[in-house]
Amino acid sequence: MKHTRRPIGIFDSGLGGLTVFKELRAMLPGEDIIYFGDTARVPYGTKSPEAVKAFSREIAAFLLGRKIKLLLVACNTASSLALEEIRSMSPVPVLGVIAPGAGAALSEAPHGGRVLVIGTSATVASRAYSRALSGGRVRVTEKACPLFVPLVEEGWCSKPVAAEVAREYLAPFRGKADVLILGCTHYPMLKNVIARVVGPDVRIIDSARAAAQAALGELERRGLLAGGSRGRSEFIVSDAPERFSALALKLLGIRTGKVKVKRF
Repeated sequence: MKHTRRPIGIFDSGLGGLTVFKELRAMLPGEDIIYFGDTARVPYGTKSPEAVKAFSREIAAFLLGRKIKLLLVACNTASSLALEEIRSMSPVPVLGVIAPGAGAALSEAPHGGRVLVIGTSATVASRAYSRALSGGRVRVTEKACPLFVPLVEEGWCSKPVAAEVAREYLAPFRGKADVLILGCTHYPMLKNVIARVVGPDVRIIDSARAAAQAALGELERRGLLAGGSRGRSEFIVSDAPERFSALALKLLGIRTGKVKVKRF
C-alpha cells in the first residue's frame, strides 16, 4: 500500500475525539480514518498517570498495527501524560491536541491577556497547557471540570444539569478571561452552555479544530495527503458499540455504521 493511501489513526477515551474526527473529515474528505474510542475505561481524566500511559500505549500499538500513516491523540489527558511515550514507540508522526490548542489561543489572546484553560483533573494537574503557553506573555489560569466528560458521555449536553454544572465551575470566571481553551475534546459538545456562562466577550478556542488543522498541515508537509473525496471511516470501541453509535449521531450527526469492538 502506498503511504498516501494508508489511513489516519485517531484515538480518545470515548466520544470526545469524534469532535476531532468530524473536523478532520470535513477538511480531508478523501482520507481513510480509523477511530478508536476507549469506552470501557472512560473517563481518563480521573485515572492515575500510570494508567493513562498504559491505556495509551495499548491503543497506539493496536492502531500502529493497522499500518496508519499518522496518529492523532485526540484526548487532552493522554496528550498531556503519554504523548512522548507514544512518539518513542511510533514509526509514524504522532500529534496531540495541546500544542495546537495553545497555539490557537496565543494567536487570539492580547499581549498580557488572560487565558483560562478548562480540562480534566489529570490534564490540569499535569500543567501541560501552562507549559505550552509559557512563552506567550499571557496570564494562564487552569480549572478542572471533571463532570463535563460524564455529562457528554451520557448525552446530556442540552439538559438543565449541564448548565447547572457549567455555572458551578465557571461563573466565578465571567469577565475575568479574554480567551478560554476547551482543553478536552469532549468539551466542544458543551460549547454553547459554556459560552453562556463565561459571557460573549470571551474567545473560545476549540482544541479539536486546531488539532485537525495541525494534522492537515503535517500530512501536507510530508507529502502524505491522499486526495480524492470518498475516504472510508472505521469506528472501533472497547465496549458498548451501539451506545457509541447512537450518541455519535445524536450529538454530532455522525453516522458510524457498524462499530467494531476491540477489548484489551
